[in-house]
Amino acid sequence: MIAIGSDHGGYDLKQLVIEHLKKRGYEVKDFGTYSKDSCDYPEFGHAVAKAVASKECEQGIVICTTGIGISISANKVKGIRCALCSDVCSAELTRLHNDANVLALGAGIVGSNLALRIVDAFLDTKFSGDERHSRRISKIEQL
Repeated sequence: MIAIGSDHGGYDLKQLVIEHLKKRGYEVKDFGTYSKDSCDYPEFGHAVAKAVASKECEQGIVICTTGIGISISANKVKGIRCALCSDVCSAELTRLHNDANVLALGAGIVGSNLALRIVDAFLDTKFSGDERHSRRISKIEQL
């Protein structure tokens, strides 16, 4: 199951991503927001991150206007490695090298077509499992 959440600035893109994920056969849990009314991104980033950290959901996607604030919020949860990606290569490499478990998108930064390609790259790429990358992830977890 994929956890997803956004603030009002990411709402439209979140709805598009949910539709895309369902078409691909993913089960999605939406942690809000549920409208374009002004709201605070930390609560949605935190909710998605908690769901991923607790293993309620396998991976997460968080969206705000820039992706910056919501990614910072998600990364406050122990066990979360949230990566803000605005290109396909970064989405692939953060999975391969960092085993990122939450993807952050900036709705005002990437267009919808690119965002969906980033989502696909993130979800379709598996962690390499290389010793050097595992060692580095362990060091991150120890901090």
